[in-house]
Amino acid sequence: MSTSAPPPSNCDVLVVGAGPAGSACAQALARLGAQVVLVDQQAFPRDKVCGDGLIPDAHHALQRLGVHDEVMARALSVPHVACIGPRGGRVDVPGQLAMLPRRELDDILKRAAERAGAQFFAPWRFEAPLLAGADGALSGVAAEGAGADTQASVVGARLKSPTHGLCEVRARWVVLATGAVPRALMAAGLCDRHTPTGVALRGYVHHPTLAQRRPALQVVWHKQLRKGYGWIFPGPDGVFNIGVGLAQSHRKQVGGRATMEDVNLRELFATFTRIYAPAGELMAGGTLVGELKGAPLRCSLEGARYSRPGLLVTGEAAGSTYAFTGEGIGKAMETGLLAAEALASPLAHGVAAPGAQPEADAALRAGYQAAMLALKPRFDLYQRASRVNDHPWLIDLLIWRAQRSERILRGMARVLDETGNPGSLVSLRGLSRLLLPGR
Repeated sequence: MSTSAPPPSNCDVLVVGAGPAGSACAQALARLGAQVVLVDQQAFPRDKVCGDGLIPDAHHALQRLGVHDEVMARALSVPHVACIGPRGGRVDVPGQLAMLPRRELDDILKRAAERAGAQFFAPWRFEAPLLAGADGALSGVAAEGAGADTQASVVGARLKSPTHGLCEVRARWVVLATGAVPRALMAAGLCDRHTPTGVALRGYVHHPTLAQRRPALQVVWHKQLRKGYGWIFPGPDGVFNIGVGLAQSHRKQVGGRATMEDVNLRELFATFTRIYAPAGELMAGGTLVGELKGAPLRCSLEGARYSRPGLLVTGEAAGSTYAFTGEGIGKAMETGLLAAEALASPLAHGVAAPGAQPEADAALRAGYQAAMLALKPRFDLYQRASRVNDHPWLIDLLIWRAQRSERILRGMARVLDETGNPGSLVSLRGLSRLLLPGR
């Protein structure tokens, strides 16, 4: 059962962040009999800015976690994603798709971790890792900067609650699953990039009349969206998720530092509702539920180091969102499970804390690094495919050809379910196939 009381002072694994990555990791480790403490800076259920779409990789991860049926009992199944180009062309790409707001999805995943034996505490925020000295004694907390010692072993964390103040939890291992905001990474001395990869703004709109139409996940590209994209995803109970995203939002360099493009997301959202009729219809006839909310994205497994002695980084904190699609739910769960797999052997065999066996710790972290890097080539492909956001005419060309070619439509479906190469659609070879239909 979740509680706001202080967590226990000792545990096997402290997982910080109860989103998809953290809850997946906590559940998998608790199944092994490990004493797992899961903390989050917000009490659950809580809102989370996201597109909420569940594509094939998310379905696979939910099945591994044993919660797929529970999720689908609440989610809205959708038969295809509609890709709409700047000139209004549309192609429907089939796939195993669904939509469930993160408020519900994350709560299901968190409760599954609790059922497996993890203890959940909120609201507790990660302040800093606890470090051990060379003799194994607690020596203090880390701080980012020139003096940060990222080779010292992490033996727990200092947490803070708005009602209980500070507390310290000793743990054999700490897992950071703290999402796209880099504060925790910075405190742990593992943040290589403070700026996000992209940014997004979304809102929920209740429109029962539109909900009666055939559902589809709609993704829209248009030159007036300023290298970004818009979406409308239908959800349960007649509520739609509508938003805009800006990929590669911080490519601009000012004084040698990355800064955000000169784009106002609320203006981009207003443009979306103006240039795409269904978006305008939804906003004009529906009821906004809550406020429009923005969030950063960390993509392509970049921007953070994956570990230090006694600590692993997973989920969007490690950059587990695809740059091309903006999808991150499935990949967050996958990386959370990779972190659990890395820790499974030492926990099962009673290996002591990392500081006591530095060689074993180094081998564990090397294995986790290798598992994460094994995913990197596919993330790189999706990163290269995101160039279509810079050249909307490519979307028009791709849609035009997909409307006339089952082969190309099947290729788009394979990209969606990760059995195809997204770069093949926008590479020079791929473009030649689009421009020369006989090839």
